[in-house]
Amino acid sequence: MRGDYESGASCGPASVKRSRNEPVGGRLGWLISCGVILAALLSAGPRPAIAQSIAEKVEVCAGCHGHDGKPIDKIIPIIWGQLIGYTYIQLRDFKRGDRKNEIMQPIAASFEKEDMLAIAEYFSKKPWPDLGQPRAPKDVSARAVSAEHSVGCTGCHLDHFQGDGTVPRLAGQSREYLTKTIADFRTRARANNPGMTDLMLATPPDDLAALSEYLAGL
Repeated sequence: MRGDYESGASCGPASVKRSRNEPVGGRLGWLISCGVILAALLSAGPRPAIAQSIAEKVEVCAGCHGHDGKPIDKIIPIIWGQLIGYTYIQLRDFKRGDRKNEIMQPIAASFEKEDMLAIAEYFSKKPWPDLGQPRAPKDVSARAVSAEHSVGCTGCHLDHFQGDGTVPRLAGQSREYLTKTIADFRTRARANNPGMTDLMLATPPDDLAALSEYLAGL
């Protein structure tokens, strides 16, 4: 499956349900955290022309994507260890407005091309974090593999779903993020890869759910 699985993309049905065990304040908490970061950026005004280190530029990213590479919410993607080309393309699309996100768009708008390339390279060198997601049961894995053969995911994401070039790594990505991303492609809420929308609409929701669980557990 070509495209994101960072805002970048396991697969799932066209809606995302909150877990019964998820604290009510969890989702609200990360929204507030990211909102505070965004407000700080917007209120800062023009910055003096003083070169920032890459570590300073990426500090804002840690507020949502995690200081240890583990995002503060399951619907936020892992970016540590993600491919340079993919991360750069997503930042570029946020900046252009081709990909919509109320947090990411204002952040990316402040970056120049050189910033985006440097940030993408910085995160690509970080170790991919282990979210501790369980492997999919045998029946789910079998369904996912069958669906993959029909969709042709590995034609772009490679045999072990490690990604290639501008195609993202999917193996070990958050299941909830992958599910939301597939849902967004299906509803066209995410419009920066029309080919993915076509593939997701042509794939049965139950197969997408199996892929989502399978990929998360790799």
